[in-house]
Amino acid sequence: MSRSAFAFPTARKLFRRRLFSHFREQSAIIRTAADWTVLLYIIIPGGLLGGRFYYGFWNQELPAWAADLPFGIILALLAILVATGGLVLLLQEGDLLFLRQREDWIRTIVLRGTLYSLVVTALKMAVLYVILLPFIVHGYSVSPAAAWALLAMTIACSWCVKLLGHIVKVQRQGFRRWLWLIPAVTVPCAVYIRAGLYFKDSPLLLLLVTALFAVVTAWAIRYRLRLRGTFMNDVREDYKQRMRIAALMLRGVLDKPRPTRYKPWIFRKSQPLLKSTLPESRFTAAAIKALVRNPSHLKLYLSFTGVGLIAVFIVPSMLKWLIFALLIALMSYWLSSYWLLFSGDDYIGILPFTKEQKAEAGAKALPLMLMPFALLCSAAICLPLYGWLGLLLFIPVGGGAGYLIANMFSAFRFAK
Repeated sequence: MSRSAFAFPTARKLFRRRLFSHFREQSAIIRTAADWTVLLYIIIPGGLLGGRFYYGFWNQELPAWAADLPFGIILALLAILVATGGLVLLLQEGDLLFLRQREDWIRTIVLRGTLYSLVVTALKMAVLYVILLPFIVHGYSVSPAAAWALLAMTIACSWCVKLLGHIVKVQRQGFRRWLWLIPAVTVPCAVYIRAGLYFKDSPLLLLLVTALFAVVTAWAIRYRLRLRGTFMNDVREDYKQRMRIAALMLRGVLDKPRPTRYKPWIFRKSQPLLKSTLPESRFTAAAIKALVRNPSHLKLYLSFTGVGLIAVFIVPSMLKWLIFALLIALMSYWLSSYWLLFSGDDYIGILPFTKEQKAEAGAKALPLMLMPFALLCSAAICLPLYGWLGLLLFIPVGGGAGYLIANMFSAFRFAK
């Protein structure tokens, strides 16, 4: 059958169609936040005002605060922006079904998507670099040749970081991703900052480092095209990058979705927490695991713990124990509310637990969940006040106070 009988006879035309769709998608996302008329009222005055300041930076004296900034701050700012973002490959979920047997088509789309992302990255870094150029040239007396060489090194470093970070993201999951991602991003950025500091007066050495980044970039592109078995991760990362503008606009409106994890970070093997095999004990352990595994609950617990430790540390000595008791009561109230929410969940309602069993399990769970907070707050009081004696006092004092207050809230809030 002739290729002209298909809507997209070649991979190039398919990529071109997806690229135009990507442009329309991004413009539609921007239009949902602000009309073009509104943007003109912001862009035109802002552009005129920014242009006036930029012209002044080139033809007048720089602000006084610019003289106090070390050159490393400029390089660190550029490195931070280099480390953000990723690649847009324009892969779609349907390719797993329709292009599975056409490896050359997928390879063509990946290659062109990679080159498109690198071009966009180069334009972004060039625009930012041009904005900072008056400070680089006038503030730090960098020669024009060295300034152009530094721009080339900045773009090459951004390409290197984007590709290395993308390769790690599509190949690794969980904590292993971070173990590989941190060196993949920080090592090139550290080389970039160090080279910019030491070789800012030597364009040839800057170009030599640029060539090193270019070699790594070429290797990374070749390695990326040879990757196999990462299609679903490619689609996930691609979708994440395409939705960056939408996520930025909706950050204050919607909660961030929880990432998909194949195994929890804590209690990965779901081992029993309590020796008892009674149903109430297993119910208690399930509530503790749910608290620790839920990022929002764990973050709130840790945040309140941090604020509580600061509070008992900075208040006068005569008020420390009063604040300690109030904090334990507040934490007990929140944990008891969490237990009521957990035990009243629809999924828990399927299990044959009676009201007495739920109350007994809650009475066991509340002291266990409260104990770390109580011990830390007790240590923050006893160690500064009593010195070495506090090492002996903070465990019985904190444990006893946490146990008593937890039992009080259990009796009041957990009806049998």
